[in-house]
Amino acid sequence: MTTDDAPEPADDDFTAAGSDGGEGAGGPAALTEQEQALLAVERRSWPGPGAKERAVREGLGLSPTRYYQLLNALLDDPRALAHDPVTVNRLRRIREERQRRR
Repeated sequence: MTTDDAPEPADDDFTAAGSDGGEGAGGPAALTEQEQALLAVERRSWPGPGAKERAVREGLGLSPTRYYQLLNALLDDPRALAHDPVTVNRLRRIREERQRRR
């Protein structure tokens, strides 16, 4: 058995082959590390105003505006739904409610 035959990495570890966004023989490719990090931020609860934005800037290196642009696009990605259905469905409901109020 070579290192190429080793088991797949944990959810937090990614290989370049698994993060290209394309589909392989086994179905849709896994989310990229950044995409998983976006969903992880949304899973957390935040203690007060500004904490989430600070975490986005420091932890992800993104402006809050860019973060929300990427997150909104990710909500329409079936890979995100497969990865974290509870978070994605919650965020989709919130987005739809805001759209209805406009």
